[in-house]
Amino acid sequence: MTGPQRREQLLEVGRKLFADKGFEGTSVEEIAAKAGVSKPVVYEHFGGKEGLYAVVVDRELRTLLDGINVALRVETTSRGLLEAAALALLDYIEGSTDGFRILVRDSPAGQSTGSFASLISDVATQVEHLLAAEFKSRKLDPKTAPLYAQMLVGMVALTGQWWLDSPKFKKVDVAAHLVNLAWNGLSGLEAKPRLSSRR
Repeated sequence: MTGPQRREQLLEVGRKLFADKGFEGTSVEEIAAKAGVSKPVVYEHFGGKEGLYAVVVDRELRTLLDGINVALRVETTSRGLLEAAALALLDYIEGSTDGFRILVRDSPAGQSTGSFASLISDVATQVEHLLAAEFKSRKLDPKTAPLYAQMLVGMVALTGQWWLDSPKFKKVDVAAHLVNLAWNGLSGLEAKPRLSSRR
């Protein structure tokens, strides 16, 4: 194998092991054994398990965010954008189950990327400006768009995680219910929300 081919092989082996066992449950020895190489080969290409994991996570995040960006470019209506974002995330979960399992697991200690929280934050950043424009048109405070973006993306991502483990519903039905809750909830937003129990 050439160097680039070996690197791709190690990435595929690592991706599968991280999806099945998580970061902590996977060892360099196991990665090397599954790839049919010695441990130094893994270190040569990635500097260790952490480096391999970081590349796998980066690729998965890029794939997910690219899919969402493409879906959002097609739609023009606010509801259409919400539907497109929900379906893009569910498409990724369905088409890249191992990748999504890696993204929703806890990342190694000290690593700021690759955690479920960073996934939600990255995706929310992509849709935040769309919400801000919608908020302005409805005379709502656009400064709160980042907060709502986090809530919406978190709702879709957590539902997607649940759907992955119990796929009783069709993808389009899950997306329709997500959009139903988000859209109908958003359509009744108050300009200055307050908790009714707080005076």
